[in-house]
Amino acid sequence: MRPHFSIPRLKSVRPTVGEWFFAAAKTVVGVVILWFVARRVPQKWPYVVGWVGMVGMILIAHFGSFHLLSCAWRSAGIAARPLMNWPLLSTSVSDYWGRRWNTAFPDLTHRFMFRPLEPLVGAGVAILAVFFFSGLVHDMVISVPPAGGYGGPTAFFIIQALAMLFERTAGARRLGLGSGWRGGLFTAFVILGPAALLFHPPFVLRIVVPFMRALGAIS
Repeated sequence: MRPHFSIPRLKSVRPTVGEWFFAAAKTVVGVVILWFVARRVPQKWPYVVGWVGMVGMILIAHFGSFHLLSCAWRSAGIAARPLMNWPLLSTSVSDYWGRRWNTAFPDLTHRFMFRPLEPLVGAGVAILAVFFFSGLVHDMVISVPPAGGYGGPTAFFIIQALAMLFERTAGARRLGLGSGWRGGLFTAFVILGPAALLFHPPFVLRIVVPFMRALGAIS
């Protein structure tokens, strides 16, 4: 007998008019940033221009268009939750990477890497392995095309793993780094502080800026 595969259907999570509007608004804001704000940044600062453009692209794609697609699928009754789950509300590094940023990727790595590894090497080593793998994947996507910045993305994700392990220690819990506003500030510092390792100058200058020119976002 052939196995039966079915697409999960939802009845209670259909998007509201407000959610449709919010998803569309994020897309529009991204368009404004990419095609209008980026033009206002002095061209003598191409790295800054590229970063502004990336913010616009991320809003258009990850936060805007993908959210609109989620709304469309859920309107049809298909279980397609948004990829982004309010990352700005993260109260810990674990919360950010595990539940709020690009939720499809952690779902896959947790199922196919973390769960098989944890009984063999323990949770700490399994977390390091998952983030090391994520770093290698991002290095292939971000560092190989511009032929530069190798190791930066991997270092970024290793920092995330170490921060995640640190916030679980007794000392970090006493400091309130795993919850509340302190946890939110710590998370922002861990994510934004080493962000230049992830989106390093070779990627921004050789890939993002030329792509923006191709799109007509900058001259």
